[in-house]
Amino acid sequence: MQPRPRKAGAAFLIKGNRAGRSEYFPTMPNTSKILLPLDFPSADAALAMAAQTHNDVAGFKIGLELVNAAGFDIFARLQDQVGPETRIFYDCKFHDIPNTVAGAVRAASRRNVWMLNVHAVGGGEMMRAACRAAGEGADAAHAACPLVVAVTVLTSTHAHALQTEMGVSQPLDQYVVHLARLAQDSGCDGVVASPLETASIRAACGPDFLIVTPGVRPLGADAGDQKRIMTPGEAVRAGADYLVVGRPITSAPDPGEAARAINRDAGNLA
Repeated sequence: MQPRPRKAGAAFLIKGNRAGRSEYFPTMPNTSKILLPLDFPSADAALAMAAQTHNDVAGFKIGLELVNAAGFDIFARLQDQVGPETRIFYDCKFHDIPNTVAGAVRAASRRNVWMLNVHAVGGGEMMRAACRAAGEGADAAHAACPLVVAVTVLTSTHAHALQTEMGVSQPLDQYVVHLARLAQDSGCDGVVASPLETASIRAACGPDFLIVTPGVRPLGADAGDQKRIMTPGEAVRAGADYLVVGRPITSAPDPGEAARAINRDAGNLA
């Protein structure tokens, strides 16, 4: 499938393969690849972090902790504070029967989010339903259609757990590529995958398939619960489009400077 033609006269994200978008979101003023997770227990803490970092990141990831703590108004509050073109990645990780996922995606797409995700292991029918619903929800709200990306294998999962606990006999890297191809064939704009599989996904799915990469840590940073990691520069060279980097920025004494250092490592900003 081919992407919807881009609007002339503005800078737009060109990656993605799904037809029928209402619009593409314009790019933010800087060239950062960082999607900063606002994993905080309150809206005030999240908005304070956004205020310190919005000039140095590509967008913000809002996940289950913040949505459940602050409510769905957090999307509008963030855009009211930072600006209406703020890119919000809703890290909802939907995984259910196709009809249920479609309903959830349709509702989320009315909230002016730039990107949302589903679990690739939900299967092709579920992912196709999600992609259709994203356009339906956005059209109903006269909003831009969000990108839909599929989570492959969580970066906290290692090969042994994949085989012994989840019963997947295929080697982890091959399984991730299999899920990425399935997501692409199902109409998704891209995938969320560890940096260790990024090069293989890029080779299998081509240059226009979006790859969002968590498990990114600056040299010397604590890996935390991440099992499959690379530095920002390594991840970008492997083919990542966006880097999900949280604690090395949000726990730093100066989060803005921490983000700028990661941008330098990734080769985006001087």
